[in-house]
Amino acid sequence: MGLLRDAGVVYKPVEQIDLGPCSNESYFKADKAPRMAGFLLKIFAWFLESRIIGALLLYIVKKNNQVHKLVSNATLEEPPMFVPLHPITDCIKTDLNQQEVKQIDSDASPPERVQQAIKCIPVTSEKLLALKSSCFRRWTIADYSRAYSTGEITPLRVAEHFIDAVRESCSPPLPMSFFINSDAEDILRQATESTLRYERGNPISALDGVLIAIKDEIDCYPYPTTGGTKWLHKFRPCTGDACCVMRLRSCGAILVGKTNMHELGAGVSGINPHYGPIRNPYDPKKICGGSSSGSAAVVSSGLCPVALGVDSGGSVRMPASLCGVFGFKPTFGCIPHSGVLPLNWTVGTVGILAATLDDAFIVYAAISGDLPSHKATTLPTRLFLLNHRVFIRAILSSDHFCPFFSLTHGYFQPKVQFPLLNSTKPISNIRFAKYGEWFNDCSDEIRICCSNALNLLCEHYKWKTVGVTIPDIESMLLAHYVTISSECSTSLSSHMEKLDFAEIGWDVRVALRVCGAFHGKEYIQAQKMRNRQMQIHNNIFAMADVIVAPTTGRTAYSIVDDALKTGEVDCINGAALIRYQIAGNFLGLPAVTVPVGYDKAGLPIGLQFIGKPWSEPTLMHVAYGMQALCISEYRKPKVFYDLFHKN
Repeated sequence: MGLLRDAGVVYKPVEQIDLGPCSNESYFKADKAPRMAGFLLKIFAWFLESRIIGALLLYIVKKNNQVHKLVSNATLEEPPMFVPLHPITDCIKTDLNQQEVKQIDSDASPPERVQQAIKCIPVTSEKLLALKSSCFRRWTIADYSRAYSTGEITPLRVAEHFIDAVRESCSPPLPMSFFINSDAEDILRQATESTLRYERGNPISALDGVLIAIKDEIDCYPYPTTGGTKWLHKFRPCTGDACCVMRLRSCGAILVGKTNMHELGAGVSGINPHYGPIRNPYDPKKICGGSSSGSAAVVSSGLCPVALGVDSGGSVRMPASLCGVFGFKPTFGCIPHSGVLPLNWTVGTVGILAATLDDAFIVYAAISGDLPSHKATTLPTRLFLLNHRVFIRAILSSDHFCPFFSLTHGYFQPKVQFPLLNSTKPISNIRFAKYGEWFNDCSDEIRICCSNALNLLCEHYKWKTVGVTIPDIESMLLAHYVTISSECSTSLSSHMEKLDFAEIGWDVRVALRVCGAFHGKEYIQAQKMRNRQMQIHNNIFAMADVIVAPTTGRTAYSIVDDALKTGEVDCINGAALIRYQIAGNFLGLPAVTVPVGYDKAGLPIGLQFIGKPWSEPTLMHVAYGMQALCISEYRKPKVFYDLFHKN
């Protein structure tokens, strides 16, 4: 085996890296394999699953994708960091220096937090209301709340329109496949209760009667949680609401069902062979992106002002960008993960897809915050290496890796601060870190659109851009892949022996085979890379407040018929979509994507802002500023449902 060992990179110490714009650190791009679908994909899966040929193929796949060179056999001096936790110290609090914020009682209930968030948002002016008649604007939480309170429409009537629209969306020739499960009877029951509360003059909060969809990776009783599969709910029955869903329900929100997703979140297209490909409302022949595909699509199409997703590798921000809506991923540990499928413990976070930044903020206010028990999440605390595979075991009460550490360890959520978006004084002196080679590694249309948007933002608010170099981005991407693959494989390992592989999509069979191919040393190496990149990004944040980049390297691509029954493995398009996503997940950083324009085909383009840990208020201020400059140019999708006025 020594003869087959590939030489690994020797990474220089972090303190020796020049992060300036003229750094000699090279921007590395690995070659990607061609697309496979249909019969070719089946053949590849069969070979991968064979004992001898499969092992050889996996070695070649890892070698060709530079895993051996950049991760497995690399030399890193940093110790491993298994979870991207961010200690809150006085120093970090000072460095955040968040402007125009409001302190919120950390013990406030979800409805109380929603009310506080509403007070931070500008009251809709007559000018903005008139905007609806002059250009396209999706209905927002504030619109629904106002209409319900004035009696213009009732939650029950909106729910009836919603049910009709979902039924229409399922019609041939191109069914949109928005939902895996949606129960009309349950929706009408919730809507009737909400309508009665408004008639009595005592709605619970501004979210009362607002339709919210839930990705089918998050428990929402009584729906099964399938994870986009035909089998997972048989092994893991849903017995109650996830914490985030429970909080939305306590605010009076109408939970309208479980949205379709890429099976097991194991792809970026949203093509699900079991429940149908989720189609992009801007062009039903295009993908939505994944894996929170259905959540992005229902917001884009007007069915819901907000939906929940889970972001493990850009799975909220990527489809949000491709569908022309906002996608917000908070700091790791900010939203309790209780009741979310445990597919990846250290990179996944519940995220929000919304029609506007205002709506994302309101829902963030409702679902974020610690649990009283401080045991919200099950996270890996010990690694057992058995047969060269990583088996991660979790201990609920551990003080070592729980994202809500005791105060003595310094790992606790900071005091709750909401951004004062209604402030007449805009925040000042924001510095955007821009890595030119990385920023420009996208289609020309995206590069031009995002550059223009950033220039407009800086010019309007007198903010500035700082040139930086972010080294080893491809290495970080591969380390993230090793991490998410190992954790997913470990999470599902107890089910694999009982499972009929005929129930799994062919693309996911390939993904699971690759996921199980990483051994303990590679997982440890990946966590060393996490520590290294955490230090690098901390140094970049010493020079700037926010990292800026396009959200994706290309716009939505076509759904090809040969992928409908098998799924597809499209590494080239997949790499373009995931290129700018990884730091948010691997390092646990907050990030938001804002719609800023369209390509020549009318497909949406998003610009992404990545913040320091716990800098959600600053990120929201920036995204709100970008929204204000772009909202008048937003376009209506080809597939759109106006629930106020039935189509």
